[in-house]
Amino acid sequence: MLPLLGFVLVFFIFILSTSLRVLNEYERGVVFRLGRAIGVKGPGLIILIPLVDRMVKVSLRTVVLDVPPQDIITRDNVSLQVNAVVYFRVLAPDKAILDVENYMFATSQLSQTTLRSVLGQIQLDDILSEREKINDELQQIIDRQTDPWGIKVSLVEIKHVDLPQEMKRAMARQAEAERERRAKIIAAEGERQAADQLTEAASVIAAHPEALQLRYLQTLVEISAENNSVTIFPIPIDLLKPFLNNANKSNS
Repeated sequence: MLPLLGFVLVFFIFILSTSLRVLNEYERGVVFRLGRAIGVKGPGLIILIPLVDRMVKVSLRTVVLDVPPQDIITRDNVSLQVNAVVYFRVLAPDKAILDVENYMFATSQLSQTTLRSVLGQIQLDDILSEREKINDELQQIIDRQTDPWGIKVSLVEIKHVDLPQEMKRAMARQAEAERERRAKIIAAEGERQAADQLTEAASVIAAHPEALQLRYLQTLVEISAENNSVTIFPIPIDLLKPFLNNANKSNS
């Protein structure tokens, strides 16, 4: 009698262990009965028929998929490596199980091929300067392709663009040349503005000759403020004109 009760107890425990499942709030279960899908269950306690029903659990949380570095040749024939990250979640667990063999692997492969095809049609300068626009385009393409699988791609971000050393040196030279060009333009603009100011000052002095005497006095003040052993006194040419005129008359 005791062996029979033990057998019944073990069989009962086996039935409970194979028929009862508990799913978390973020999980859903696709139930198959004799190989035929009968629906999506969960969350909470799920009762299955032993040896008849089988359940495949699917997480509804957002999955962060790291796209490995891809070798890409841009539109302007520059070879580089680009990696990205894709954020997606399952909205329809039954489609994710029934319509694709492995939705994680399928989404990863689709992300890699889409990354190569999209960036291969863009020039290097656009890849480096228009990240947000490229991310939006990648997200729309991948989301459209994965929609039949019940997957929603919410975000795609390019993480890193690895340039060849030759291209890095060329870009450094280009940036240096651009900075030199800007410096020369700024210096030339300063010279032009200074010339305009000097021209205006010369016009004022020509209209008011006494202003030149004031400039002489100001120059003397500035020179005297320095610790110089030699002091230079500017003498107006007008003071020498009478002597020059007398010398010319005596020679004639």
